[in-house]
Amino acid sequence: MSKVTGHNPLTPEQIELMNKVKAKGNELGELIDELMALDDTDKRSLATGKTNIQTGLMWLVRSVAKPSTFS
Repeated sequence: MSKVTGHNPLTPEQIELMNKVKAKGNELGELIDELMALDDTDKRSLATGKTNIQTGLMWLVRSVAKPSTFS
């Protein structure tokens, strides 16, 4: 089994948590797509919201994975 530098093997519980985060992220992504398809929504605000949601999801995943390196 190869190892990715800075990443620890995940427990089944951690894998489940990460999959939950990713599932909620997909739900939010679908909602963002719906909002983007509407003519009367502010696309700049939606883009900013999308970016911030993606950033938040990344941090939630990192909180579970707890990488040991800077990147």
